[in-house]
Amino acid sequence: MATSCDRMKKIQGHPCFGGNHHKNGRMHLAVAPRCNIKCGYCTRKHDCANESRPGVTSRLLTPAEAIAKVREVMASPVVGPIIKVIGIAGPGDPLANEETFETFRLVGEEFPHLMKCMSTNGLLLPDSIDRLHDLDLHSLTVTLNALDPAVGAKIYGHISYHGKTYRGTEAAEILVANQLEGIRRAVGYGMTVKVNTVFIPGINEEQVPLIGRKIKELGAFVMNIMPLIPQADFAHVVPPSPETLDAVRAANETIIGQFKHCRQCRADAVGLIGQDVTVGQSACVVPG
Repeated sequence: MATSCDRMKKIQGHPCFGGNHHKNGRMHLAVAPRCNIKCGYCTRKHDCANESRPGVTSRLLTPAEAIAKVREVMASPVVGPIIKVIGIAGPGDPLANEETFETFRLVGEEFPHLMKCMSTNGLLLPDSIDRLHDLDLHSLTVTLNALDPAVGAKIYGHISYHGKTYRGTEAAEILVANQLEGIRRAVGYGMTVKVNTVFIPGINEEQVPLIGRKIKELGAFVMNIMPLIPQADFAHVVPPSPETLDAVRAANETIIGQFKHCRQCRADAVGLIGQDVTVGQSACVVPG
């Protein structure tokens, strides 16, 4: 079993897992437009250059365009030296898009020294984990918002899984089971796993410590409790205050380490966390 020193060595240079985020940057490649679940807090209809939230990108890239963009950024004398991680985080779910795998293949061939990282809802993780291992995925983030399917049914409108649409608790049961199995197998492969949990007041407060205990048991490295961005189905919900969020993180830190400098990045973020540089042109509206 990996020791705490081993785990810390693995995340050196990764700004989203506790590495020095003041010196080490990441580049997100927006190659994954399709999604297979409907999260109540997610909307991807609008994009403006000054907007920072998950699911937003100014331009979708093909794998060929993505590797060209990596070459451009890595050749920059200003940005290139700080980039340590190539990530795919959307704007849909990476595992619902074959472009994800092709992009990672191209990056691995040309820039083998860069860490490969991915963020997913986890629905297709058990189906895809062997391929991700073969592509030498270094680190994985799974968004897990509930263990109780009854709570999950309040968060997710539906899932599309193996050609069929599921709703309600049935959908949440499948999603949660796949998320947990995917995390277990990713840890078994030696990947460094972070779990994101969106804190939705009035919906999943009681689930947060339960999630922390379960993912600790499965071998996850760190937990990232994120505040709700009120939009879509949860536009009417008041997000947690910074003080509340700090208190929840502190309480759960006794269970598993907490990641506290997340900025809920765009799917095309480049640079240091909180100090992104502009790459490409921005459109003001993208199709929903």
